[in-house]
Amino acid sequence: MGFRTLDGLDPAGKRVLLRADLNVPMHDGRITDTTRLDRLCPTIRELSDKGARVVVCSHFERPKGKRVPGMSLAPVAAELGRILGRKVRFAEDCVGIPAHQAIDALQPGDVAVLENTRFHPGEEANDPAFAAQLAELADLYVNDAFSAAHRAHASTEGVARLLPSYAGRLMQAELEALGAALEHPKRPVAAIVGGAKVSSKLELLGNLVGKVDVLVIGGAMANTFLAAQGIAVGRSLQEAEMHETARDILARAQAAGCAVKLPTDAVVASEFKAGVPTRVVPVTAVPADALILDAGPATVAALIADLAQWRTLVWNGPLGAFETPPFDAATTAFAQAVAAATEAGTLLSVAGGGDTGAALHHAGVAGRISYLSAAGGAFLEWLEGKTLPGVAALG
Repeated sequence: MGFRTLDGLDPAGKRVLLRADLNVPMHDGRITDTTRLDRLCPTIRELSDKGARVVVCSHFERPKGKRVPGMSLAPVAAELGRILGRKVRFAEDCVGIPAHQAIDALQPGDVAVLENTRFHPGEEANDPAFAAQLAELADLYVNDAFSAAHRAHASTEGVARLLPSYAGRLMQAELEALGAALEHPKRPVAAIVGGAKVSSKLELLGNLVGKVDVLVIGGAMANTFLAAQGIAVGRSLQEAEMHETARDILARAQAAGCAVKLPTDAVVASEFKAGVPTRVVPVTAVPADALILDAGPATVAALIADLAQWRTLVWNGPLGAFETPPFDAATTAFAQAVAAATEAGTLLSVAGGGDTGAALHHAGVAGRISYLSAAGGAFLEWLEGKTLPGVAALG
């Protein structure tokens, strides 16, 4: 795919600037989910074990170019050290004297974390002078932050132009999985796109109808497509102003030979809250006072039957309001079927973006699909067919 990996790289004794995504969720000063750190560790360990001096840089939250004590990476560095099982040095700035001093103190195999790159306005501005300051710190650059690759920032794009640049193992895994899903897939290829609004996924839908054989539209987005065809959806969430756009997407799909699948039945209720009485109705018979909150069992059964024919699946967005039981039933049942097909070896399944990861964790199958992307915005932009600056810079 036009990028260099760590295969064959001898970083012994070299200073390696590793762009990571340390933007982990935190509450009251404590990290609540270490997934991003866990997934970063293989690259750090590989570089360290080969004798590199590993210098980790990352953004954290949105300090807008100013030093904000509550957005320091110091506690993240400490947690990364705990997970790695080794001491991790912390530099109180990502450039200048503090960074150079921390790096100069490293021995081969040692690891340091630099302070939040976004404490400097030059980071988000992709300022060449700031990128040059980062480049001064290292001999090599490795990007392992696919989740930040859609941003042309100094630490993701600018510095990659100034040093010999490589993809880390997580970046490599993301790009290989996404390439296998859409660039050179086994067919038939299906895509599931769910979520609330058509307007937020126009470019995604427009790109996918030209690349996949089957497009499944779920969630509240499906309500807009149903209503655009004259089907009454009661009080369900839908975008009336997007009806013409929805019809245009359906026409483009038909012209491209892409089959679009919408729900045929739905779980409805009079209000959206946990434990409310529900009914299953055909989508053509939704009561005027009802809300569509999940795909119905006939819709799910048909999708599960289709899995036997599909060879590749790209999944972005749940089939219903999965966060609130019982409206998690469709997403959970289908996710379990996808996991079973994946484990049987008949399906390559790649998922990511938005609430998809949370939905698969909720269904208990996050570890049973082919690849769950660690990215949100970057995953979506890749599905939209956009060039990601942080990836292009590695070419």
